[in-house]
Parts: sequence; C-alpha cells; structure tokens
Amino acid sequence: MPKNQDPYDVLCIGHASYDLVFSVPYHPSQDEKMVADNFLGCGGGPAANAAVTAARLGFKAAFAGYLGNDAWGDSHYTELQNQGIELKLIVRGNWPTPLSTILVKPDGKRALINYKGNTQALAADAMDFADISPKTVLFDGHEPHISLALLAQLDAKTPTILDAGSLHPGTQLLMDKVSHLVCSEKFALQYAGDVQKALAELAALAPNVVITLGEYGLIWQRGNETGQLPAPSVIAIDTTGAGDAFHGAFAVAMAANMDWLEVLRYASVAGALCCTKNGARPGLPYKHELNTLLASWQ
Repeated sequence: MPKNQDPYDVLCIGHASYDLVFSVPYHPSQDEKMVADNFLGCGGGPAANAAVTAARLGFKAAFAGYLGNDAWGDSHYTELQNQGIELKLIVRGNWPTPLSTILVKPDGKRALINYKGNTQALAADAMDFADISPKTVLFDGHEPHISLALLAQLDAKTPTILDAGSLHPGTQLLMDKVSHLVCSEKFALQYAGDVQKALAELAALAPNVVITLGEYGLIWQRGNETGQLPAPSVIAIDTTGAGDAFHGAFAVAMAANMDWLEVLRYASVAGALCCTKNGARPGLPYKHELNTLLASWQ
C-alpha cells in the first residue's frame, strides 16, 4: 500500500449525522406536549465524533463517509473543517444528511430518534483509498462496503477497530475482520444475551475484545487473558456520545503505541469526560481535559 508522506494517525469510516438535542425534565408520555429547557444543534455520528475526538486530543484525523447537499450537511462539513479533520474522503450527494433527535433528562439518560430517509450506504468504489496509509482505522459499521474495500488493501499490521454499538448488518459483517472489536453492552446482550458469554464468544472472532458497560466500566479479553476496569467517577449530565469519545480515544491510543491497560484507561477517561457536558459533539474532550482527569484517576 503506498505510503503518504504525512499519514493520518486515525481514519474514521462510517456515519455522520446532524444532532438536534433537547434537554427535557423527563421523557414525554403518549400524546404529551412539553417545553425543552435547552436546545443544541451540532454534528454527530459515531465515526464523525470519533474523528473529532482524535483531533481534539492532538492527533491527525480523517473522516470517510457521506453528507448530503443540504443545510445539515453544510453545517456538519463546516464543523469538521473547523476541527481540523481531513475531509477529502467525504462524499456529498442529493440524499439527505441523516438526522438524530435526542431527548436528554437531567440524569443524563437519553432517548434518540434517527432519520435518514432513502440515504444508502456508499458503494465500495465511492472513494479512492490508494494513497491512504493511516496508523489506525476505526469503523462504525454504517459504511460496510467502503470499509471492506479498505480492509482488503490495508497492511495486516495496521490496527483496525470496530465500534460495535448495536448488532446490525454492518457490524455483523465486520466483527470478525478487525483486530480490535470494541462493543457496547447493548451489542453484547443482543449477540449472546449475557456480557460474559458474549465476551467469550466474541474472543473467538477477534483477537482483542472490549465490552463497555457505561458507569460500570468495561471488561476485556485478549487471547486467554481477561480483565476488567472500572469507570472514572464523574457527574453525568448527558451520556450521548460517550461511546464515540471512547472509541476515538482508543484508536489514537493504539496509533500512539500505548500499552494495553494504558489504552483502556485513556479511552475510559475520554468517555467519562463526554458525559459531563450537554451534547455529544460539545462533550468530546480536549487533550488538557483528558490529561487532567487521567492524572487524578487512581
């Protein structure tokens, strides 16, 4: 694979959306009308948020995916540009930019509604990866065709990470093709009905498996070695985007060749910090914030 003179630390491939975040006192019941306490509009999506996390932590990041030629797509494109993300692998088109409406309660719990209209996953030949040589690649499963195309030409030594937030055709297609399967508790329960059972079964598919458990931390397995890590203690305001921050930080930690437990601690702090602010994109941590909490977390 040809090498760039200035390779990316991480390439994030997958979903970009625009988030409409409403802060509400509680989740409404059937036929109920209510007034939000606060509102935030910003870019979102697992892979896009992971790329922003990487950039905020001081790494060179690129995003590959789709944005529509609409107001939401224009706003998100500008956000990514302002964050210093490499944008040459973004495809723009006439399909709508996916939207997410998020209702967040005071305790940080959320309800989320996604809409993408007739927007389809990009075709395998939608972009040219010939001159791309990232140190690490993160997939979220929402662009399976271009993901498979890149996997076919990557150096076998390049760490590849799947952000498996839920069990769907894209994550099912990629879960046994990456070096690091980093999945949510929801994914684990959908896959095996029990997180410990899922850990053992997933470890037969990928050499490195992590299952994140929110405020309860995470469990992991590498070959026959297993372990767990508690989550840092923070006051949660909004859990939206915590997984995206975790995966973005995990990817750059791998690119920086950190030790395994250091990778897990680094990513856990990033995910925890995202919960301390309203909205996924505003909550994605900066380098100084992460280093401060990391140093104080024993």
